[in-house]
Amino acid sequence: MSAPEMDFTKKSAALGRLWASRDAKMALIFIAVVLLALVLVPRFGQPRTLTYLTLDVTTTLLMALPMTLVMVAADIDLSVASTAGLVSASLGVLVQSGTPFWQAVLVCLVIGLLCGGINGIITAYIGIPALAVTIGTLALYRGLALVVIGDQSVSAFPEWATEFATGSFGKTGIPYVAVPLVIFVLLFWVLLHKTPYGRGLYALGYSQEAARFVGIDTRRSRMIALVLSGLMAAIGGIFYTLRYSAAKSDNVEGLELTVIAAIVFGGVSVFGGKGSIWGSVFGVFTVGVLNYALRLNRIPEVVLVMITGLLLIGSVVAPSVVSVVKDWRARRRDRASLPAPSENHGAARA
Repeated sequence: MSAPEMDFTKKSAALGRLWASRDAKMALIFIAVVLLALVLVPRFGQPRTLTYLTLDVTTTLLMALPMTLVMVAADIDLSVASTAGLVSASLGVLVQSGTPFWQAVLVCLVIGLLCGGINGIITAYIGIPALAVTIGTLALYRGLALVVIGDQSVSAFPEWATEFATGSFGKTGIPYVAVPLVIFVLLFWVLLHKTPYGRGLYALGYSQEAARFVGIDTRRSRMIALVLSGLMAAIGGIFYTLRYSAAKSDNVEGLELTVIAAIVFGGVSVFGGKGSIWGSVFGVFTVGVLNYALRLNRIPEVVLVMITGLLLIGSVVAPSVVSVVKDWRARRRDRASLPAPSENHGAARA
């Protein structure tokens, strides 16, 4: 085989693997959902859809990027929404007390790092499962948010900051926040897919013992993922507060369900070891399109929550069902390939 033929064969194989990947399937699902929304929801095709849809998914996506790392490592962080709520409350109180805005933002980022660090220390170094730890900190951080701000709502934020969180580039419909959002996606893509740290997370998700055997510092890897989760939750909380110009103790409440449902739908395994950044991005945007289209049709919020829950259950159950069906078909093929018992052999035994 000549060199050009070998290059063509390699490229064809690479394209075949890409086409068969979960990322490609999620991209096709996303496109199909968008086309369906354009056909069934007349107002979905308006220019402002791009703006509102991007703003709607920004907080979810900011939390989903590090959550992908956390769940690939076979952990989970249920406290992201509560961390964002605590940051929102802290930002409001700090600005209201006269703290310069950028200093308040810096303090809020530190709060996010501390929240993620608490989760990481208890999970990675003390050894308590992340599910139990983050259920506890979910309640703790939300309670602290209520202590910090009480039942008041603060809205005295700089106009330029709220304008950045809600504005867009002229008539393009592309929000300003799309620029940092793309940067964050690329950074997490590089971190998970192009660095030894990211490859270590996949190994860790498959087996902690095997990861330790090959020299991976499993505790540090889990710690970093959970700290990043706290930091990005803080950034999400700051954006959410500025977008709605309101700092309250119940901001972002319940969003952790949407985050987890979106990335599991995008291919992240709840058992660890599987998932990708692009799959999570498409999962977040697909769920965002569904929710936005349903809201345009004035579907009640409780229905949206039910759909999110069903999507999460389906995403978890479907791979198991597919695996069971494949095993059943393999057993049938094996039985069919066995030679039939010979009549002479049966007579001889008789």
